[in-house]
Amino acid sequence: MKSAIPRAPMADINVTPFVDVVLVLLIIFMVTAPFLQGGLEIDLPRVATRGLDVREGLIVSVRADRTVAVGNSVVPAARFEDALARAGASHRPVFLKADQDVPYGTIVELIARMRRSGVASLGLVTQPPAPQARR
Repeated sequence: MKSAIPRAPMADINVTPFVDVVLVLLIIFMVTAPFLQGGLEIDLPRVATRGLDVREGLIVSVRADRTVAVGNSVVPAARFEDALARAGASHRPVFLKADQDVPYGTIVELIARMRRSGVASLGLVTQPPAPQARR
């Protein structure tokens, strides 16, 4: 006859399933992160400068066909100042990305409109020049 020994509840926590879930989530985020950094396709001019951290600011983009986007949304020219105000451009840095084929006068006009709407900090975004082949 067996003696009736009361069993104590198991007090250990099994963390293996938790670690499995965390690793799967990490892999999912690592795979999807490059797709989240979208934006508009713009051929930026190539200039050798120091890099800017554009993640904290608002990006204003001008495509080769002169369409303007505030953030990721294309904005009609008449509503440009309203879009800047909605995006809080007067309270954070604004970075201008313009295609190299856009005329200089268009860029200057856009910068003047941004200044009139209260943009205090404005940066121009370029690409580093392509490395030259050694001879």
